[in-house]
Amino acid sequence: MPKKARPAGNEKEEGPVPCKQVKVEVADGLSTLNFDSPHDLFESLISPVKTDTFFKEFWEQKPLLIQRDDPALATYYQSLFRLTDLKSLCSRGVYYGRDVNVCRCVNGKKKVLNKDGKAHFLQLRKDFDQKRATIQFHQPQRFKDELWRIQEKLECYFGSLVGSNVYITPAGSQGLPPHYDDVEVFILQLEGEKHWRLYHPTVPLAREYSVEAEDRIGRPTHEFTLKPGDLLYFPRGTIHQADTPPGLAHSTHVTISTYQNNSWGDFLLDTISGLVFDAAKEDVALRAGIPRQLLLAESTTVATRRLSGFLRMLAERLEGTKELFSSDMKKDFIMHRLPPYHVGDGTELTIPGGELPRLDSTVRLQFRDHIILTVGPDQDQSDEAQEKMIYIYHSLKNKRHTHMMGSEEEIESHGLRFPLSHMEALKQIWNSSAISVKDLKLTTEEEKESLVLSLWTECLIQVV
Repeated sequence: MPKKARPAGNEKEEGPVPCKQVKVEVADGLSTLNFDSPHDLFESLISPVKTDTFFKEFWEQKPLLIQRDDPALATYYQSLFRLTDLKSLCSRGVYYGRDVNVCRCVNGKKKVLNKDGKAHFLQLRKDFDQKRATIQFHQPQRFKDELWRIQEKLECYFGSLVGSNVYITPAGSQGLPPHYDDVEVFILQLEGEKHWRLYHPTVPLAREYSVEAEDRIGRPTHEFTLKPGDLLYFPRGTIHQADTPPGLAHSTHVTISTYQNNSWGDFLLDTISGLVFDAAKEDVALRAGIPRQLLLAESTTVATRRLSGFLRMLAERLEGTKELFSSDMKKDFIMHRLPPYHVGDGTELTIPGGELPRLDSTVRLQFRDHIILTVGPDQDQSDEAQEKMIYIYHSLKNKRHTHMMGSEEEIESHGLRFPLSHMEALKQIWNSSAISVKDLKLTTEEEKESLVLSLWTECLIQVV
């Protein structure tokens, strides 16, 4: 069926304007998502727009509205989450606040109608029908397999955590006041219709969530209605509000979000500590004490000038650095992301299978998108004696039910560490489709066998 991609540009006319329309013909049978690879999944999600076009013209810049006349895709979207799914989910144990919010927008403010403790379907349905309340379900990928499948692939594609919330709103009602978010947002319309209004950001690429008063945001730059199978993207900071039109059935949509705290500023904060630590080992000026009572006074011209000099020195060191060492962002991502999507009990992720690797074996890496390799100080040594080690973290043993749920449970990291001398051998495994163990660039046969056995034990390689 034909699909219409409507870029929501930077029009500045009086009042809402229709989005510019681009028509693209697509072949029959391309109406459902393609899970062959992370790239294929994302490209099918934003079809008919190509990924190159999306990142060049829309990502972090302006909204994109994709309206599709595609019954097969609409049916697929509807299967992701329905109002009727709440009954079975409540029977599994969901709680107000943690798993579900009940709210309504009243006079431009969010009114929370949550009860205490466990949520029951009949009470949710009563508030939905009688109080015209919106039901917001947090992180449904913990329960809905197909959302897990989608979001796991998107985490591989973006290299960033991907969360989601479902919003179910009765006819003639609105759940949230105008606001902006600190995440990149992809909205999939699942059931019914939703009327949207978008406004120019007051804080482009915002770093925090904020409600905006109606009298501050002006007239909407874009206004449209989403139907099942439609997709809307807008950058963080985009002010928006949405309501279900009166006289129609309820609306259900899922908001898939990513890139929270994933900016250049965040990456700079993450990498600069390691850069300073390494530079201080070699430069006595960085180890010299600060002036007496500097911490008791306001910053002085002398201190500012000295810090400026150190930053210039660090910039020069950075120019000659081949690898950037992330102290927390990489590990935080891999610890908190979804495990690989699987059907069944997932023993292939936790119990090594197949043949035990030996010196005459040929091995290959598996679950590449779920593994990171980084270098950092040896955490078992004192600061004075710390040597760099290779750390390999993976998400194969992560728990799906804790995904994006904060610090409710202590989350442990899973992985291995090796001496820096193993770097070349590890790169051989990482960069080869398959490699013979005896060809690994390590000094002894014992080191070669020990390396592949450690990786195999964590289910990171297999014998071919």
